[in-house]
Amino acid sequence: MKPLSFGQPVGGLVQAAYTVENIDHAMMHYVKALNIGPWFVSGPFVPAKGMYRGQPTDMSLTLAVAFTGHMMIELIEQHDTKPSVYQETIKVKGHGFHHWAVCSKDFDADVARYEAAGYPVVFSDLSPRGVRIVYVDTRRDLPGMLEVIETTEALEGIYHSYFAAAQNWDGKDPIRRWSLKQGAST
Repeated sequence: MKPLSFGQPVGGLVQAAYTVENIDHAMMHYVKALNIGPWFVSGPFVPAKGMYRGQPTDMSLTLAVAFTGHMMIELIEQHDTKPSVYQETIKVKGHGFHHWAVCSKDFDADVARYEAAGYPVVFSDLSPRGVRIVYVDTRRDLPGMLEVIETTEALEGIYHSYFAAAQNWDGKDPIRRWSLKQGAST
């Protein structure tokens, strides 16, 4: 299968995600220490169709994404302590690595494959652009969860724009705020 426009293979890892206590501070640490940027920030927002372990969730989140090479880094700040896929991990090990993500062009089949392998869906949502996402709990075998992202042409275009911004970044304007309705996130 043809790679995604930002260089990663469909079904391969495209993202490493971390929970953080303060997203603004975390972004600046990544900028200063690792020269990762620019960051595209969405939030705070409540997942419109978020389901955590089969129950609706109204947690409040801010997300930030940036590329380093062909890999997307995501930072996640949950603004409350409501039960969530993030709080579940934070309570066990504190902030830090949370999940990887893969882009899927056959979403239902890929989710079914992970479930058949014994990795239950613990979170699902539908973005404002109609993109489905799920987190499957792979912690039995891996050090984090796995997010499966239904990859549409529009979403791939958004991710490519973030990738291109990082390739040509001169260090200026390191934090760029976007609303979810503008397409800054899945």
